Amino acid sequence: MACRQRTGTVLFVWASCVMLIAATGGTIMLSERNKDKPKTTARAEGVASQSNRVRLEHVGLNVADPIKAAQWYVDNLGMKILREAPAPANARFLADSAGNMMIEIYHNPPEAVPNYASMDPLLLHIAFLADDVDAVRSKLIAAGATAVGEVTTTPAGDKLAMLRDPWGLAIQFVHRADPMLTLK
Repeated sequence: MACRQRTGTVLFVWASCVMLIAATGGTIMLSERNKDKPKTTARAEGVASQSNRVRLEHVGLNVADPIKAAQWYVDNLGMKILREAPAPANARFLADSAGNMMIEIYHNPPEAVPNYASMDPLLLHIAFLADDVDAVRSKLIAAGATAVGEVTTTPAGDKLAMLRDPWGLAIQFVHRADPMLTLK
């Protein structure tokens, strides 16, 4: 599992860097002093005009019961429902407590709901920052989540826990030794 966890961390860091480059219009370079820590350099033409910024707003997931799933995330992770849509989609836009990230969960009847429980968590997971990964993991297991392995610490010092929500969707909790994002 440790190897799978490191692979997941590498993929998560890679995806985070790609999103950062896309969001800033920059390029990514490795520091000569510290080759394992990427840094970004904005291109001059991308910095000149901030009137048409592109930022990640939400990720959408087709689930069997968006109403119950949304309530579980509200009750157990302190997420807030920002918008609801009626049946048949029953969409719910959920934001974290600080408004830094948002997910949309809905049911799209013409399409099959993916079997999240059968997917390797490294194919798809939602990652949340947590101050105390162990405490969040214990709380969620008591609320119906299932553990996927043990809490691990990466070579960079990040503490990670992978779980599945009651519907099988992989959710990861991370405490970064060196935060990668500036959050409000």
